[in-house]
Amino acid sequence: MATQHTRREHLGHVVFIAAAAAVGGFLFGYDSSVINGAVVGIQRHFQAGSVEIGFVVAIALLGSVVGAWAGGGLADRWGRTRSMQVAALLFAVSSIGQMLPFALWDLALWRVLAGFAIGMASVLGPAYIAEVAPPAYRGRLGSFQQLAIVLGIAASQLVDYVIATLAGGDVNNALGPLQAWQWMLGACVVPAAVYLLFALTIPESPRYLVMSGRPEQAREVLAEVEPRYVDLDERVAEIGRVLHTERVPGLRDLRGPALGLLPIVWVGIALSLFQQLVGINVIFYYSSVLWQSVGINQSDSLLISFSSSIINLVGTFIAIALVDKLGRRPLLMIGSAGMAISLGTAAWAFSATRVIDGEVSLPDPQGAIALVAANLFVLFFALSWGVVVWVLLGEIFPNRIRAAALGVAASAQWFANWAITVSFPALSDWDLGLTYAAYAVFALLSFVFVARFVKETKGRALEEMG
Repeated sequence: MATQHTRREHLGHVVFIAAAAAVGGFLFGYDSSVINGAVVGIQRHFQAGSVEIGFVVAIALLGSVVGAWAGGGLADRWGRTRSMQVAALLFAVSSIGQMLPFALWDLALWRVLAGFAIGMASVLGPAYIAEVAPPAYRGRLGSFQQLAIVLGIAASQLVDYVIATLAGGDVNNALGPLQAWQWMLGACVVPAAVYLLFALTIPESPRYLVMSGRPEQAREVLAEVEPRYVDLDERVAEIGRVLHTERVPGLRDLRGPALGLLPIVWVGIALSLFQQLVGINVIFYYSSVLWQSVGINQSDSLLISFSSSIINLVGTFIAIALVDKLGRRPLLMIGSAGMAISLGTAAWAFSATRVIDGEVSLPDPQGAIALVAANLFVLFFALSWGVVVWVLLGEIFPNRIRAAALGVAASAQWFANWAITVSFPALSDWDLGLTYAAYAVFALLSFVFVARFVKETKGRALEEMG
């Protein structure tokens, strides 16, 4: 009984550490999707056109590219937890700035800063969790990052809906001294403060401690997170042997024969690109505008957006339950097939969009089919690519290059996210059906890529990767 109690206590501590690190993922999800409810309010307040509003929404993602690129290097120089603290402060400052803009360009600059923090969080969470999690639990604990992201997305949609409701259904109505959309953007300061508190309390990654020449501190942390039967001295020595250098790794360590990079880095980049090229963030950045564009009112469109976030959350729990049992590759392939079918169905339904007497609408049954297909797409993404990509990015790279390689892969992800986000308003005005057909093609290609290039990592120690 004592041994069983000790094991539960140990696992509970590891779960707490992983969950605390994943709060950055919550902020990542919240801050990147809260703009969904505020888009219409910003557009009206600043009298912005479609191109301008697309730029303001998407520019945060360019900040994320830079933040992800820099995040790996900062994590290797400052440590994982210190970098988390910096990201938390950036989240808080940028949230206040977005809440109180005096011009559209001013709002855009604050969104770039928020994007930088999001990019950092997208690298720090997976790297840290992978480095503190025991191999038997690493898939489920690595899933915390995506779980936190979808919780952040759901929270942002709920906050948007509640604030819009309190403002009488119009996000440009005043709530006290500010308009409703401003409160939406400023509410992120609360979880940012929580993230900072956790980042100040969790231990540093043992692998970073070994890398920076502090093996005794690494042993102390391993004693907290590894099962009791593990030989800690041997584990520290094993980490040291794999790292085989105290030099801080950089981009030059990623060089290889395959078009200038190591093959495993290209695998990480491709996983990141496919995760975004299926168009998932169109749902979370533009769904309220999307549903309004086919005849649904503002309040109902926000409610639909929130329901999609709940489906996203359900799919994430399914992935967490299966990722260490079924494995990474099967989940990705199931998700790719499901996304290709649901996106193709949505493309067919959206092709029936009609304008009658100046009003845009989808006729029956295409309207209902489009809604069901869009939510099935979210479900298949959440139970596969949403979770598994972050798990794989945290574990497929060798220890010595993990943070740097993760930064490059995450930067590619954010760049693809930016490309999809900035192009969607114009593409949807041109042909919404064909736009979704293109996303379906990328989902099909992702199936082929996984079948050909992605290796299973379930149950393997990080020191075996490479």
